Amino acid sequence: MTPPATPPELPPASTLIAPFRGLRPAPGLAAEVAAPPYDVLSSAEARARAQGKPWSFLHISKPEIDLPPETDPYSPTVYAMAAGNLSKMLAAGVLMQDDAHGYYIYRLTMGAHRQTGLVATASVAAYDSCRIRKHELTRPEKEDDRVRQIEALNAQTGPVLLAYPASKIADELIANAATGEPAADVTAEDGIRHEIWAVRDAATITAITQAFEAMAALYIADGHHRSAAASRVAAARRQPGCALPSDYFLTVIFPHHEMKILDYNRIVTDLNGLEKSALVTRLGEAFAVATSASRVHPTQPGEFGMYLPSQWHRLTIKPELIPADPVAQLDVSLLSDHLLGPILNITDLRRDKRIDFVGGIRGLAELEKRVDSGEMAAAFTLYPTSMAQLMAVADNNQIMPPKSTWFEPKLADGLVSHMLSEPAN
Repeated sequence: MTPPATPPELPPASTLIAPFRGLRPAPGLAAEVAAPPYDVLSSAEARARAQGKPWSFLHISKPEIDLPPETDPYSPTVYAMAAGNLSKMLAAGVLMQDDAHGYYIYRLTMGAHRQTGLVATASVAAYDSCRIRKHELTRPEKEDDRVRQIEALNAQTGPVLLAYPASKIADELIANAATGEPAADVTAEDGIRHEIWAVRDAATITAITQAFEAMAALYIADGHHRSAAASRVAAARRQPGCALPSDYFLTVIFPHHEMKILDYNRIVTDLNGLEKSALVTRLGEAFAVATSASRVHPTQPGEFGMYLPSQWHRLTIKPELIPADPVAQLDVSLLSDHLLGPILNITDLRRDKRIDFVGGIRGLAELEKRVDSGEMAAAFTLYPTSMAQLMAVADNNQIMPPKSTWFEPKLADGLVSHMLSEPAN
């Protein structure tokens, strides 16, 4: 069946962002529905997390949990299960689509950190023309998975995390809309608080649309595969002269200065045949090396920690080795170009089984544990990539190395979704 044309309330597809009729948990059910992002849990973890929770969004985002454990997560039966579970939640009134187009304000609170952004649909045309800018490569099999999920559900359920550059007007509009009692207020198991407000005032909606239209670009922080999949779905459904909901994709857009990137650390299985003393000697070619009596959590760019069994070292890259190129000057690149590659012979971060990655949210104790257990030979801590660096790479149409950024706090799935046609309930 041909998807229906976009209702007249929706701006033209050339508009950078657009309001939409969000699919949301019914009043009072947000806590039962909200779930971690689909890509941060394994199938086994998701099955355990959803136990006894029939309305958890994991039944839609990780539908293999409702099938035998040996089920291939990319099997057609999995996508069919996702569609069936969505239909059940619609029929039960657990999820409901708003009657009118609008925006939503999304606030995340993690301890003392708070960030407030906009839930909107963003233009696929802007993504295709690089006005919505990327900094990562995608893998075809992961793109295919997201395409199948969107097509099966006829909806986009995993929001793409975007950043917008400094805009006092947008900041004020978003802050002013996040007042009064939130429509949803959920504190997740990890302690992260998620608040949602609905924006229905026509003047405010227009002002927000215009404020974002004035921006030169938006930046993908997390969700490159979801963005690429949305583009593929839009291309397959496109009808000349007719705007469709699939011309937009679900996003949450935060001001770049409020976003929090944690370190993304590296651990390796072996030292490429080197003794510890020989490794330290080789490191002296590119780094100033000093032992440390305490854990080394880098406090500035160009500084690294190295943990060998029972011993921390502080490594500082020699300043003359830091190039001007936006990608080559990243700490993740400096570590690869001057240590992992030439000394440990780890040159393909995507495929080499000798290296693993640990998000900073896990802490340095996790690195010590994996090295001291003998599972790993060494760990390396890095200073976090900054939003300014990410934006510079994207503006230069370049690609970051794998595992360059770890954003916290994470968005929840299920609080707001984007239907690509009317729900069949």
